[in-house]
Amino acid sequence: MRFVPLPTNLVLTFPPHRSLTSYDSQRRRSRTRGLDMHIAIPATFLAFIFLEFSRTVSSMCVAVIALFVIGALAAKNNVVQARGLDKVVALGNLFFALPLAVFSMEHFFAAQGISQLVPKFMPWPLFWTYFVGCGLFAASLSIATKIEVRWSGLLFGLMMFLFVAMMDLPGALSQPHNRFNWVLMFREMSFGAGGWVLAGDALADKSGQRRNPLITIGRVIIGGVAIFYGGEHFLHPVNVPGVPLEKLLPLWTPARPLIGYVTGAMLVVCGSGILLAKKTRMAATCLGSWIALLVFTVYLAIMIASLLTPGTDVKVEGMNYFADTMLYAGTVLALAHATREAS
Repeated sequence: MRFVPLPTNLVLTFPPHRSLTSYDSQRRRSRTRGLDMHIAIPATFLAFIFLEFSRTVSSMCVAVIALFVIGALAAKNNVVQARGLDKVVALGNLFFALPLAVFSMEHFFAAQGISQLVPKFMPWPLFWTYFVGCGLFAASLSIATKIEVRWSGLLFGLMMFLFVAMMDLPGALSQPHNRFNWVLMFREMSFGAGGWVLAGDALADKSGQRRNPLITIGRVIIGGVAIFYGGEHFLHPVNVPGVPLEKLLPLWTPARPLIGYVTGAMLVVCGSGILLAKKTRMAATCLGSWIALLVFTVYLAIMIASLLTPGTDVKVEGMNYFADTMLYAGTVLALAHATREAS
């Protein structure tokens, strides 16, 4: 391409047929069009979600966006004031709350399928499905905004332990050789423990006493589960890291066994420190930060790949793996925050 030099005596002025006032009007219209573009891009993205995805997947995506905004705004001041890995700890409530909102949308828009999991001895399975969805959504808002966490954390933990007693434990005992039944049971236990740690932390802030039995119970469960998960990673290093469920790491993941072994070592070492109450805050901070890193690298890539794959079940599975592991990270980070003064 050849550039033609302008004449040196050229004077740049407004066009003779356009006044200065009309030029300002054009600039205002240009800024308005720019604002319209800024509004149109998110609107187009949301329209794509609703038109391309099923109602279940669309609602889960909207829940991710909404709770991320709410939780980030609530944690903004704490993150700014924190230093180093404490910035990750300051996001613990966000990590805990966002998955609950995702799961609540799944209860609302995939109620028929989830109601099949309700124990047969309980009447009105569809009612309990919607009831749990409402509880999860209320807990997510409470924990994200840090309003009445002593109640939302306590009740959420109680609900998870009821799930363990009514569904997970009977399933694990009926098939004791299926290791994934035990992984799921311990996952629900750790989530319940995380809820109780949040409640204990809120109660401790109110009373001024950092020692709380809810935090102690949560610490023991979280530490024991981390050690068990660490052993599973050494035995099965190519399964997804963090919570070692059935899904294998995709073939395109670099250094698959290495990720499993490093995660296993982190779980065993940090889990031992948490269980024995030796440098609990440091151990929980390091482990929670590592799991959070996995969430925004490995699991984010898995979720994006699943959203680009046809089929609602594939999309829901990818989002569930992302949310599950984020909730586990939030559980460990909640313990790190609860033990901040004692350490």
